[in-house]
Amino acid sequence: MMNKRKIIAGAIVILALIVAFCYWQVRQFAASPLAINQETIFTLPAGTGRVALEAQLEHDNIIHHSIWFGTLLKLEPELAKFKAGTYRLQPKMTVREMLALLASGKEAQFPIRFVEGTRLQEWMAELRAAPYIKHTLKDDQFATLAEALKLDSADGVEGWFYPDTYLYTANTTDVALLKRAHQRMVTLVDTIWQGKMSDLPYKTQNDLVTMASIIEKETAVNDERTKVASVFINRLRLGMRLQTDPTVIYGMGEKYNGNLTRKDLETPTAYNTYVISGMPPGPIAMPGKASLEAAAHPSKTNYLYFVADGKGGHTFTTNLASHNRAVQVYRQALKEKNEQ
Repeated sequence: MMNKRKIIAGAIVILALIVAFCYWQVRQFAASPLAINQETIFTLPAGTGRVALEAQLEHDNIIHHSIWFGTLLKLEPELAKFKAGTYRLQPKMTVREMLALLASGKEAQFPIRFVEGTRLQEWMAELRAAPYIKHTLKDDQFATLAEALKLDSADGVEGWFYPDTYLYTANTTDVALLKRAHQRMVTLVDTIWQGKMSDLPYKTQNDLVTMASIIEKETAVNDERTKVASVFINRLRLGMRLQTDPTVIYGMGEKYNGNLTRKDLETPTAYNTYVISGMPPGPIAMPGKASLEAAAHPSKTNYLYFVADGKGGHTFTTNLASHNRAVQVYRQALKEKNEQ
């Protein structure tokens, strides 16, 4: 009887040692780093089970093969509640940290930047090139986008998306991103419209956005925006044509090759403000908040002209004679720069 008890006791001790050893091995495996040495994007398909997950992780060389993977998920069942999605895995992340991430559902976010002063055509190219976006638009035509966004017409497309950096998760649709940018612009424009200066020559919010887009294309210097706005407002009030090159370029479309000629300035288009009176029919780019504020709150000046000063800014003048002198100064500065 005594020998039997010793045998049982010995077996229990051996079993306990085996369990302890196995538990230690599981803990070691859970604390071991992933097999990656750089940031890795990992996509877990919907309906993936424990066995399939383990196989995919091994196949993608994210973890080394181990007999303890399944045991870890049984010992820590909260780690087995992984969710489908696309995740960002970092070097030195442990197996447990990775599984906790998959269970959290905190998918990787990807940035896309829409820059002030760029056109919708350029935005669509950015969307087409961005990774992990689900493309649902059949083409990049304004009418197609207007229909997708449930806008009344394609006239409310160019200029009506707020430029910023947007974060998205994998399989976010192109339309969903554009809706976010459009709604932000609508909300911002409405707020600025409500607080704009009185007696400005705008009939609609689209006029405000159009002016802001011209300001955006004319200067990147914050302190100049309200001065540029004042020039165009003064011209409108006096019945002078705006005569701004960016509108000509926009109206030329694909014909623009990087250089403007006198013929270009004299060729009529709906947007050529050297030919048409008043403002063009719509925005020519996506204005940022600063340009929208400048369009709503222009400086009170007598300026009617401005020209680049060759130093990154502009010279503002009140009459044609002063403007012509400023043009000559700019041309001379440009000549000296090119001769260096």
